[in-house]
Amino acid sequence: MNKIRPKKNLGQHFLRDRNIAQRIAGTLTGEGYNSVLEIGPGTGILTEFLLKRNFPDFRVIEIDNESFYFLREKYPDIREIIRGDFLSMDIDSYFPDKLAIIGNFPYNISSQILFKILDHRNRVVEVCGMLQKEVAERICSSPGSKTYGILSVLIQAFYSAEYLFTVDPDVFIPPPKVRSGVIRLRRNDVSSLDCNERLFIRVVKAGFNQRRKTLRNSIRSMFRLKNEDYRDLILRPEQLSVSQFVELTNWVEDNMILSE
Repeated sequence: MNKIRPKKNLGQHFLRDRNIAQRIAGTLTGEGYNSVLEIGPGTGILTEFLLKRNFPDFRVIEIDNESFYFLREKYPDIREIIRGDFLSMDIDSYFPDKLAIIGNFPYNISSQILFKILDHRNRVVEVCGMLQKEVAERICSSPGSKTYGILSVLIQAFYSAEYLFTVDPDVFIPPPKVRSGVIRLRRNDVSSLDCNERLFIRVVKAGFNQRRKTLRNSIRSMFRLKNEDYRDLILRPEQLSVSQFVELTNWVEDNMILSE
C-alpha cells in the first residue's frame, strides 16, 4: 500500500522520527493495567514500538479510513483495530478493566480527549500523550504559574501530571507551527472530591474565565451569594490549589441564593 497522506481536516501530523516514537512508547509504566489503547495511530510508527512491549491487551482506534486499512495490512497481529472516533467511543464496553491510553493527540481535539478521559477516570489509570507544548505545560503547571488554568485544576484533581520532554516540529509530516510536549498522567488516590463535583467544575471555569480579576469578581458574576466574606475571594484563580478550589466550591454551595 502507498504511504498515507496526512489530512488537514483531521489535524494529522505524522511523526517520522523512530527514536522519538520509541521514547514515547517507553513512557507507559505498565503498572496497574493490562490493557492499552492507542488513539489515532496514523502511519503506525508508535504502534510498532507499542507492539514490542507485549501488553496483554493492546488495541488502537483510528477515525481515518485510509489509515485503518493501512494499519490492518501492516500490523495483522494487533488484537483489534477499532474504526471510529474516540470521542464517541463507549470505553467501558471495550475495556471492562483498568487501562492506559497513549497517542499523538490531534491538537484540535486534545482538550476534548482529556475531558473524555476525565469522565472515565475510574477506568483510565494512565495517560501518555503528545500534545501542543503550551497545552502540555498548562496541564502540568503548579498553582502560581501563569500557565496554571482550568485543565490544570480539573486534571490534577484526579491525576498526577508530569511533563516528560519536548518534540520539535521538524520530526512531523507536515511540520506543525508549534512545538509539542509529551506528558504522563497517573491516576491518584482520589475516588471522589469532597464537594459537589458538577459545581466544582462551574466554580473552576468561572474563576479562570476572568483570570485577571480576583475570585470575588469572577464568582460574583456567576453566582448569587448571601455574602462575600470568604478568605480566598481576594486571590486570583491561579493562586488556588485543587484542595482550595474544593473548599471554595463548598463555600459557594453553602452561600448560593437559589432562584425561586
